[in-house]
Amino acid sequence: MTCCAVDTEGVLALGPDRVPSGEEVWLASKPLGNGLRQLDLSVPDMFCGACISTVEAAVLRLPLVRSARVNLTTRRVSCVWAEEIGGKPADPVDILKAIAATGYRTHLFTAGALDESDTLRNKLLVAVGISGFAAANIMLLSVSVWSGADAATRDMFHWISALIAAPALIYAGRFFFLSAWNALKHGRTNMDVPISLAVILSYTISLWETINHGEHAWFDATVSLLFFLLIGRTLDHIMRDRARAAITGLARLAPRGALVVDADGSRRYVPVDEIKVGDRIALAAGERIPVDAEIVSGVSDVDLSIVTGESVPLPVGAGDELKSGGLNLTGSLVIAATATAKDSLLSEIIGMMEAAEGSRAKYRRIADRAAGYYSPVVHALALACFLGWGFLDGDWKHAMLVAVAVLIITCPCALGLAVPVVQVVASGRLFKHGIMVKDGSAIERLAEIDSVAFDKTGTLTMGRPRLTEAVDADDRDWAIATALASHSLHPLSRTLAEHAATPALGFEAVTEKPGEGLEAATPEGIYRLGRHGFACPGEPVGDEPRRAASEVVLSRDGVMLARFYFEDMLRPNASAAIRALDKQGFATTVLSGDRIAVVEETARRLDIPLWFAELNPKEKVEACEKLQSAGRRVLMVGDGINDAPALSAAYVSMAPATAADVGRQAADLVFMHDGLDAVPMAIDISRRAGRLIRQNFALAIGYNVIAVPIAIAGYATPLIAAVAMSTSSLIVVANALRLNRRSEPAMPQRQVRPVLAGTRRTA
Repeated sequence: MTCCAVDTEGVLALGPDRVPSGEEVWLASKPLGNGLRQLDLSVPDMFCGACISTVEAAVLRLPLVRSARVNLTTRRVSCVWAEEIGGKPADPVDILKAIAATGYRTHLFTAGALDESDTLRNKLLVAVGISGFAAANIMLLSVSVWSGADAATRDMFHWISALIAAPALIYAGRFFFLSAWNALKHGRTNMDVPISLAVILSYTISLWETINHGEHAWFDATVSLLFFLLIGRTLDHIMRDRARAAITGLARLAPRGALVVDADGSRRYVPVDEIKVGDRIALAAGERIPVDAEIVSGVSDVDLSIVTGESVPLPVGAGDELKSGGLNLTGSLVIAATATAKDSLLSEIIGMMEAAEGSRAKYRRIADRAAGYYSPVVHALALACFLGWGFLDGDWKHAMLVAVAVLIITCPCALGLAVPVVQVVASGRLFKHGIMVKDGSAIERLAEIDSVAFDKTGTLTMGRPRLTEAVDADDRDWAIATALASHSLHPLSRTLAEHAATPALGFEAVTEKPGEGLEAATPEGIYRLGRHGFACPGEPVGDEPRRAASEVVLSRDGVMLARFYFEDMLRPNASAAIRALDKQGFATTVLSGDRIAVVEETARRLDIPLWFAELNPKEKVEACEKLQSAGRRVLMVGDGINDAPALSAAYVSMAPATAADVGRQAADLVFMHDGLDAVPMAIDISRRAGRLIRQNFALAIGYNVIAVPIAIAGYATPLIAAVAMSTSSLIVVANALRLNRRSEPAMPQRQVRPVLAGTRRTA
């Protein structure tokens, strides 16, 4: 189900004692200029499109609010408000009070809000288990009643059923009851109101019949109704909950603080939010860069994959710029902050991801839109049936049963299950092929894509260097080079060390110069292994034709002895996957932060005509947006931290399991094996799932077209209504299971439309 659900503790409106002061809200706001500020709030009780509409409408009614945007995955509301209204200072606390007045809890958004443990999923799972257990046992008792038990036995079974149903309804039904009560208390309605009415009335009438030795009771219908409703809600909650992991993981990359070096040389720990532009920061090896900065002193190797996506560490020294989130690997540095934490790259990436995230699923929007009409229509229909039957034949008990039957039979279980049940079955099918789905709505979006954009390093390639050529290297040179390489953890050194001979040559002392290479002093001379400029200072680099490969030079006393060239291995089945996508008409593109020569060579090997090189995270997002603004629906396949914003901005996204944590979290799908054939496989399964979702919608709508008139005509008791409702849900589930009984057919042909001029472009 996509309707609202609240915490079991209920919705508590903010009291005056818990509302932050205007000064606190002011300090928490971000200045935008022109008298405007941005305030971010956390609203943890939002769960559906109706919640978004309610919160946005309440905020936008305030004169000080200029715009508002709700991010459902992070339960975050971003408001742009004016500092002055009519020449008088505005009170931003009114924004929090307006949200609280609608019945939603709210508080200032902080990074810690992303780490809050959400226990609602576990509570829903327990409720499903309890309601399912109760429904099964009551059904067993009902079989005896249906089989013709005598009056005394029938009454006993009814009382046992009532005793089983009561605690199950109280515990499992509280999700609906509290939500309905909160909505009514604040003068609005939602889908939980008619559901709660149906459950309560059905149980009450059944209890009345039991007390008066009636022949029929509908405890089984009541609990079964609740069981199917909770299944739909739990599936929907699980899918939405997974989408929130990306921003949480990225925020955790940011250090909590840093050691600031004062003018007298003393050092003090300062929280990252208090670091100012110009502050000097001591950065030890193994620490992440807290803010954008420039190196004052020291040399090191830095992992800047968050910016470039390139797995090979970058040598840096005094004067070089560093970006927040990067990892200092080998040497100690002193850096000067060039931006605050809020204005640094890591914060910008998080902001881009949040702006790109949201409920983009077409079928989810349809279900949410239906939720807005469901409650008032069902209420009016049930009331009309109650009054109509009551006045027509004067039997108000029968009129009440007809109204309850209408409330039950119109319960949108089948409609609510139409999307999530297919998503779960498709997720299982994809898992059998080594593909994990993190966001259920991605399945329907993946079925609609017509373009595929690939990152290079770690996506089209494995992100592991491979030794391709050794120039002028004899056995002695090999032994020296591999012995030196064994003293370093650098990826190129580790690859070279794998070729060491047995027994290996040993050195008494080896020094690693961060960002340069390795050096060992021997009686024969000083051996160096590393960059050309380090191993052979003063000599020209040359060998331009090999510029697409990484080079490591071995020298003695500055004279070159040998050269070793490395290249990244293509991911298995990469060529076959690209050919399959091209054959089916998908436009393929490479979006990489790597060097021009390397990207060009990779694109040539895979026969991908359009490629972009040396792109930063923002430029990757812009490239995706340019394709999408031209009418394309883009699947982004990437693995690095720098790909995370583009993964979020694309219509749908995938990442390999070898990707960085943030890359995996930002992606909608993750493939576990090395082969790139997972991409066309996932597209095919998603298309089949899309067809089943549309069929389920047709089945759910058809059920209501047939069942509702029967209930209105008085031919359906509450039990028949519950059976009909459950049957429609089972039909929807059975239709979804057909996805497991079919082999993958060939993908349909598509017509390629040119979007960008030219066959190649570089940044």
